[in-house]
Amino acid sequence: MYLVYGPTGYVGKKFTDELIKRNLPHVIVRREDADYYDFSNLTDAVQMVNPKFIINCAGYVGKPNVDACEDEKEETLKGNMTFPRLLSRLSVLFDVPLAHVSSGCIYTGTRADGKGFTEEDPPNFCFDSPPCSYYSGSKAEGEKMIKAMAEKYYIWRLRIPFDENDNARNYLSKLQRYEKLLNAENSISHLGDFVNACIDCLQKEVPFGIYNIVNTGSTTTKEVVKKIKKLRPSKKRFKFWADDEEFYKLAAKTPRSNCVMDNSKLLAAGIKMRSTEEALEDSLKNWRPE
Repeated sequence: MYLVYGPTGYVGKKFTDELIKRNLPHVIVRREDADYYDFSNLTDAVQMVNPKFIINCAGYVGKPNVDACEDEKEETLKGNMTFPRLLSRLSVLFDVPLAHVSSGCIYTGTRADGKGFTEEDPPNFCFDSPPCSYYSGSKAEGEKMIKAMAEKYYIWRLRIPFDENDNARNYLSKLQRYEKLLNAENSISHLGDFVNACIDCLQKEVPFGIYNIVNTGSTTTKEVVKKIKKLRPSKKRFKFWADDEEFYKLAAKTPRSNCVMDNSKLLAAGIKMRSTEEALEDSLKNWRPE
């Protein structure tokens, strides 16, 4: 039995759909059903369900983008740091492993050797390594809480989610709707591939720890736009900001994370991930408008 928090969000809904598809027993706890910050509520749920794993898909991302977190700092910290800390306490108290959806947005730039960031690299886009967005800083703090308190845990790092379903959170939807785009190289995560990899970690009982769950390889904004033009012809004219300076001067309140992440640890554990190119092309060929 799995106990799932945040089951109605962009990631959580995909999680619950896949658990149902695999016929895996689970209980969901929505925010409207219980106060996520009341520890007695959390303990009651674990005692009632007696789960094999606690899965946390909840978090505060800000709408329409991470700039909103700059204005909602208290809610951002509660969702991304306080709640993981409470779940970590719960995990230790009842000896139930915790599985937590985190973010690759705690990194930016490139490593000195030009390779992707690994799970062993300390975050370089966080409160301990400014400047950073408040969202990224809070996600790094959430990871710190889990690593310091929990004994059995998975931290699954998601990076720029996308798939074939038009959605405000979908990277491909954003590119097709934004007036102007910033060109940058990034690792990205197909939402279905991400969720399947996470559940595979549980079922295959891979070693506990942190995993970068991104599609193999990386891409740039301009490369994705080229695929969109090829596979989804439209009259839209894609425009780009001249450079980072123009983007941050006119369109953003806070710095953005742009980075490439290494998923070799995940692959070595026997978890399969498609290439970035394959996942992108498949999503665009099977695009489902909202």
